[in-house]
Amino acid sequence: MYTKLLFVLSLFSFLGWACQEQTKNRATVEVTDERESEIICGADQLDVYLPSLEGKKVALVVNHTSVVDGTHLVDTLLSRGVKIKTIFAPEHGFRGKADAGAKVNDSLDPETGLPIISLYGKLKKPSIEMLKDIDLVIFDIQDVGVRFYTYISTMYYVMEACAEQGKKLLILDRPNPLGDYTAGPILNPDFKSFVGIVPIPVVHGLTVGELAQMINGENWMETEAKCDLEVVKVQNYDHQKQYILPIKPSPNLPNHQSIRLYPSLCFFEPTVVSIGRGTNFPFQVIGYPDENLGDFSFTPIPIKGASMYPKLQDKKCYGLDLRNSGDAKFTLSYFMDWYQKMDSLGHEKFIDRPKFMDLLAGTDVLRKQIESGTSLKEIEDSWTSDLAAYNQMREKYLLYPN
Repeated sequence: MYTKLLFVLSLFSFLGWACQEQTKNRATVEVTDERESEIICGADQLDVYLPSLEGKKVALVVNHTSVVDGTHLVDTLLSRGVKIKTIFAPEHGFRGKADAGAKVNDSLDPETGLPIISLYGKLKKPSIEMLKDIDLVIFDIQDVGVRFYTYISTMYYVMEACAEQGKKLLILDRPNPLGDYTAGPILNPDFKSFVGIVPIPVVHGLTVGELAQMINGENWMETEAKCDLEVVKVQNYDHQKQYILPIKPSPNLPNHQSIRLYPSLCFFEPTVVSIGRGTNFPFQVIGYPDENLGDFSFTPIPIKGASMYPKLQDKKCYGLDLRNSGDAKFTLSYFMDWYQKMDSLGHEKFIDRPKFMDLLAGTDVLRKQIESGTSLKEIEDSWTSDLAAYNQMREKYLLYPN
């Protein structure tokens, strides 16, 4: 009897151990699978591009988002003996602390002593003198996938300079947090500006690497030469995979919700209405000083490094809180609703900077449609054929599954 009992206990003990081992092994497999599916940005793949930098004099187009495992790309490359000669900085500056539209001056990086040349201001494109002794230019900046977000305009001019001067451009690609769809009107070249440099829709659905290939392939630069371009692809990325940025891409896009709402709410910039600049939740609210516009309220105040002179400063605004509105995609519904509300309440002219509105839209047709009372559906339908043609063209340049 004792022997049988001992056998049964031993059997249960063995089965328990076996289950534990099976669970442990399953957990290990799950963790391994998770690591295998982890998104790895181009900049993180040092073994891929470091060999091509050996003995080269390098210029970097970077900002605060250019990070490798918590360390800035500049410091990472210097620690590996790369000869960095110049840093080029986009809007918001090298450290990403300048207000939107604020002038960014040339300077020296206090940590490395390297010269920083601003490409946001009078100078948009590196000159012959600036690239004269450079063998290779690296572009590594996190974009948000919207036509009027100016980092891609900076990339366009850098590509053009490289093409004209016979310099190679290496793009360390990063995912697009709005890469899962395309939307909005296509830019009319007559409205080309720094907030709309190439004929793509408002939400273009491309990474910077894919967009660079499109710019090259469609001959959009004002030079006959093409850019000698190489893209270090993102690993384990596809356009339907959600990517939440680990670093805010600019001072007024503090989180994923603001980025998802950005293409829709940016159209309020040339109006009398606030979208939360001067608060802790920019591009997540809509408001104006009138209690009839909603129960939610906020008061814009100066915030250093984000909005020193916010619209409607120190005025209590009433309106909409969109912080918990769910996953957002581009829509003109907010804009058109507020256009009608403000008109019905007898407020001043809603669009107070029509020229800027046209530059954001990439056309004056949209503003004229809204002002003439065209319905939202009719406006959206007017983009359909152009957007379909763009999506067909886009397929040629995709580096990642759609």
